[in-house]
Amino acid sequence: MSELLDQAIKTIQSRFQAEVSTFRDEITLWVTAQQIVDACRTLRDEFEFDMLEDETAVDYWPEESPRFHVVYQLYSYPRNERISLRVPLDGNSPSIPSIVPIFPNANWHEREIWDLFGIRFENHPDLRRILMPHDWEGHPLRKDYPLGYEEVMFTFNFDEIDQRKPYAKRYPERQDKAP
Repeated sequence: MSELLDQAIKTIQSRFQAEVSTFRDEITLWVTAQQIVDACRTLRDEFEFDMLEDETAVDYWPEESPRFHVVYQLYSYPRNERISLRVPLDGNSPSIPSIVPIFPNANWHEREIWDLFGIRFENHPDLRRILMPHDWEGHPLRKDYPLGYEEVMFTFNFDEIDQRKPYAKRYPERQDKAP
C-alpha cells in the first residue's frame, strides 16, 4: 500500500468515522448515505481518485437492516490504485444522494441501479429507466421480485410439464380443401 493510499484511508476514517475492511488486498471504506458525496469529493480532490470505475448495488433480502449496499469503485490514474466505498441502506424504499456532480459517468450507473434495484438517487439529473421498458412494474434484481421462469424439462418430468405448458390453440383442418 502506498503512502498516499494510506493517507486517504486515514483521512476518510477521521473525517467520516468510516470503517475500513480489507479482503485480498482490496480496501473498502464504509460510509453513510449522507457522507457519500463528501467522501467521493475528498477522494477525488485530495487524493487523485479521478475515475468512478463502477457503481452497483447488492440486495441482502430478507435482511432489512441493512437490506442494500451501494458499492462504488474508484480508481486513481496517476497512482494506479483502487479503493471501494460501500454504503448500507435500509428497507424497501431506499434512497441515497447522487454523485453525478462529482463523477458525471455516475449518471448511467445510478439510472441502472434505480431501474433494477429501485434505489432512489436524490438530486439525480435524469432518474428514469434505462434498461427496462418505461411502463415496467417493479425492479427485477431485487431478491423479492417474483420469478417468471419456465421449469426445465428432463426425460423424467417431460409428460408432467408438457401438460402444464401453454400452447397455441390448434384448429381443425379445413374441410373444404382441394385434394
